[in-house]
This record gives sequence, structure tokens and C-alpha cells, in this order.
Amino acid sequence: MSHLKDRVDAAALRLVLSLPTPVQRVLAGRPVVKDGLTLETETQLLLRMQKLVREPGAETLPIPLGRRAIRRQSRLSGGDLPIREIRDLDLDGLPGRLYVPTSAPVGGGADPTLLFLHGGGFVYGDLDSHDATCRLLAERAGVRVLSVDYRLAPEHPFPAAHDDAVAAYRWLLEHADRVGADPARISVGGDSAGGSLAAWVARYAAHEGLPLRHQLLVYPTTDQLGDTASSRMFDEGFYLTRGFMDLADSSYARSDDDRASEQLSPLRHPVPAGLAPAYLCTAGFDPLRDEGEAYADQLRAAGVDVVSRRFEGHIHSFFNVVGVGRAARGAVEEIADALRAGLARG
Repeated sequence: MSHLKDRVDAAALRLVLSLPTPVQRVLAGRPVVKDGLTLETETQLLLRMQKLVREPGAETLPIPLGRRAIRRQSRLSGGDLPIREIRDLDLDGLPGRLYVPTSAPVGGGADPTLLFLHGGGFVYGDLDSHDATCRLLAERAGVRVLSVDYRLAPEHPFPAAHDDAVAAYRWLLEHADRVGADPARISVGGDSAGGSLAAWVARYAAHEGLPLRHQLLVYPTTDQLGDTASSRMFDEGFYLTRGFMDLADSSYARSDDDRASEQLSPLRHPVPAGLAPAYLCTAGFDPLRDEGEAYADQLRAAGVDVVSRRFEGHIHSFFNVVGVGRAARGAVEEIADALRAGLARG
């Protein structure tokens, strides 16, 4: 019965978000303008629909049910995007999933590869929650994507997820031929908490003098002790709530020393020499916006090659909305194009 409901809900979501923008505007209501930014019409309509059906936030549920809810939401908004090949792997004890794009040479080769680390506040998310996004990144960018299922809190507090991210990166370097990866064209990327993990892997690589071509940071967390204008302005009503952030923080970090560490608050630490070039994007209506943009500024000031982009009308989690509507998918396609450019030959 639940599968039937999911199919009906997914069909309804696709229908509503495929309507012409003027019709969506009528359904969504008066435009939401905050901090000089206007919320995307599709996003406003999606938030209104969630409110009308009383879709509970994951943070309001027991953690196992919250994890299930995140996966369900991702299925509804992600769809079933085409991909040439998906292969589940064991990365020395860490579950992984390899996505091979249609454009990859038949018979394998040494291709550009993204090591992907999902978001979810270190508490939620898995290979399935970001499956659709990984498919789109692989196909649009023409790169292999290796997604990693790292350990989650509260069962595994800090630094478990960060240790797993580094272990996955080292595994990829050592087994590049097994997954068809070019060790000279590896990017590490992730969204939100996954962006924190990706930023740490990039810094680890710089500290250790290991190869890394590029980092892809999508609305990353960069300062666990900070207090920004965006964190106060957008912490209710725009998907990522204060309750979610507080639960994630208390579940993973055990002390302010943890929160101040280079892993969780890279913004508070010097930029290591040799850090890989970065593409860093934020969402205009996201509590994490300001700390992400501050990190881009810090990297740029330290001489790192940085491309930064604010998707002004979007909210946290737009990265998962790739199977319905036009606006969020268009943003993710732009991110994929930046990934392609970051891993281009040369």
C-alpha cells in the first residue's frame, strides 16, 4: 500500500511542478521576498504542498523513522533517471555505489571520477537518498561517481564520518583501476554535511601531499560554532530548520573542541598549501549560506582557485530535487557542468 501511495504522490508532484510558471504562482501564493531575494516559485509551491499534506520534518520523528522519511522524500523528488551502469562495491567495509555514465568508453578506461559524500547532518542519508543526484551528476558531467555510505550519528559520533570519508578517498586512490578512475582526475564532493566531509578530504589530501584535482562543495557546513545572519534568518519555513541543525549538532559532535576542529570548522583554521581548486555553491534561502560563502572567500584570499555561485531563489536540499520541476534541476545541471570543467583534461 505504501508503494502505491508513493507512486501516486510522485505522479501528483510531477504534474504540479510541470505546470506553467504563472499557474504555479497562483497556486503558491504571493511571492516570498527576504533579504532582497525572491524564493523560486516552484520551491515555494513545493513547500506549500508539504505544509498542506502535513509532511513531518525528519527531525520531528524518531531517528529511524526520520531516515525512512528522508529516503521517501528523495524518491519522490528524485525520480528514476537513466544511467548506463550502477555497481555496488565494498570499500574495505564501507558500502559504495559506482555510477558509470553513458559517455564512458566501452570496456573501461581511466576516467574522471567524483568521490561523493551525501548530506544529512551526519545523522541521515545513505546511498539511496542521493541516488538520483548521483545519476544526474554522472550523466551530465560525463564522469564516474563513487558514492559512499559512511557511518552515521548518534551511533557513530565524531570523527567517524570524517574518518570514513578519508578512508574512502584513500581506497579510491589505491583501487582506481578497479573502478575505471583516473587518479590524476579525481574530485571529492558532497552537499551540506557531505560538503563538510568533502572539504576535510581536500584538506587532508593537501596536508598529506596526495593527488586531488578538484573539490565540489554544495552548501557545505564550515563553522560549527558560528552565528551568521542567514542562520537566524532562514532557520524556519525553508526546509532546513533550527531543530534539524540542533539535532545534527548534538548527535555528531560531543564537545566544543570537536566543533572547533579543522574537520567540522575549517573556516576557523588556516588554509593548507596545495589545496585543490574548488567549486562552492550556496542557496539564497539556506541557513548555511553565509558560512559557505565565507569559506569561499577564505579559500580565495589564500590563493585557492575558487568558483563560487549563489543560487538565489533556492533552499537547502534543492540538490535532491532533480526528477520534478525545472528550477532545481537546472541548478544541479549547472553544478554538473562545473564538475565537468573541473575535471577536464589539461
